[in-house]
Amino acid sequence: MSRLFGSVRSRATLGATLVVAVALVAAGTAVLLSLRANLTGEAGTRAERSAQAVASELAVRTPLDKLSGLNAEDAPVQIVAEDGTLVAASEDLERITGTGTAEVTPAPKGSAGGDARDDDGDDDRADDSGRSQGDSGRSDDEDDDDPLAPGEIDRGTTFVNGSATVDGDTEDYRFAAVEVETPDRGRLTVHAGAPLAAEHSAVDTALTAMLIGFPLLLGVVAAVTWLVTGRALRPVEGIRREMAAITASEDLGRRVPEPATHDEVARLARTTNATLTALEASVERQRRFVADASHELRSPIASLRTQLEVAAAHPELLDLDGAVEDTVRLQNLAADLLLLARLDAGERPAGTRVDLAALAREGAAGRAGVTVDAESVEVSGSPGQLGRVLGNLLDNAARHARARVAVTVRREGAWAVLAVADDGEGVAEADRERIFERFVRLDAARSRDDGGAGLGLAIARDVAVRHGGTLTAGAAPAGGALFELRLPLAGADGGTPRA
Repeated sequence: MSRLFGSVRSRATLGATLVVAVALVAAGTAVLLSLRANLTGEAGTRAERSAQAVASELAVRTPLDKLSGLNAEDAPVQIVAEDGTLVAASEDLERITGTGTAEVTPAPKGSAGGDARDDDGDDDRADDSGRSQGDSGRSDDEDDDDPLAPGEIDRGTTFVNGSATVDGDTEDYRFAAVEVETPDRGRLTVHAGAPLAAEHSAVDTALTAMLIGFPLLLGVVAAVTWLVTGRALRPVEGIRREMAAITASEDLGRRVPEPATHDEVARLARTTNATLTALEASVERQRRFVADASHELRSPIASLRTQLEVAAAHPELLDLDGAVEDTVRLQNLAADLLLLARLDAGERPAGTRVDLAALAREGAAGRAGVTVDAESVEVSGSPGQLGRVLGNLLDNAARHARARVAVTVRREGAWAVLAVADDGEGVAEADRERIFERFVRLDAARSRDDGGAGLGLAIARDVAVRHGGTLTAGAAPAGGALFELRLPLAGADGGTPRA
């Protein structure tokens, strides 16, 4: 189960189905309540009309046995006196609940609240004021609170739900109660009902339709969501399979398929391919680095071994100076490789303040033909690594200069600029970026015999980048090569300058 709902497709389908289910239940409940309220209101309106019709007949002294509302088959009617006595009721009414009284048989003639009229229709109990004695049960306060004139019908209607049994059939009804002040019988309350069978039937039908339709609709929503998410995630599965194949084969030249869309999946595929391209370039650069390093190390090691083997057999032939030179060369190469490894690993430079002017004078000391024109500017970084950059630039310039090398240090805005220029043949514009690649030597200018392994400028640029600066190659005013190291001043956030 956890594996089933562990996929995005399953979770999306479940989430969409739950949301639609909640919405359907809420909407269905609202529809049922609204339908029930409307149908109950319609039944109440019918019941009120029936009660008003009977009250109107009572208001004009219609005899009880002539009341048309008592003969309606679907509208049970009760007429109740003010003291709660049942005065009249519908024919065939066997049981009733929800009204003012549960009585279904009127009180006998002459009893309290009963029909006190004589045969000619006159009320023998009427007093001199024309009011029936049946009204004597009401207090003066009630008359003051609800004063109705004889023959007047109260405008207020009270509604209640109940049930009634008429001629053996029991149903639920909506009852309306209307009060009328009769000229001959006092205050009477007419209870008339309208059946709620239509309301129950409609609500039951709607509920049945919802119980059948909602699951079908949820099934459709789940199926559509499953298909749509599956179609949307199909490219992701293709990307996953291809990445798994690349991982298994270690072939970084392969690429994941890119959908012909402009959505997030397409952007994911493009980003993945860009990452693979960068990774392939990094691995290829690492392979070349290892191969070149092995090649560079092989030469001094082989030379040193040869000299030691010759010295072991013929001590008199030992070239001690050559052995020391090869050893120093091997030591320098190992130091360069170690520094490059640390730089590739992301080693952060120290935050020491370094005066480039003092560094330039110190680096140029003892070098023939090197002049220094420097103003005092401070940068933040590693003194050792920055000294290594200056030393590599000076070594490179010394190998190619005819007579002189000029070192300048100046301030440009938020940047410190250290420039090293020589009066040699310079660097062709097409090669000004290539010379910063590792183990790269220009055919005429760089050779192993001159002491270069092709790592000096690469190390210098990597150190500059790690210090938040740049190192570029250009043309010197004297016609030779010009290398400019730009570093942010200590405490300044100058960003990366444009080359």
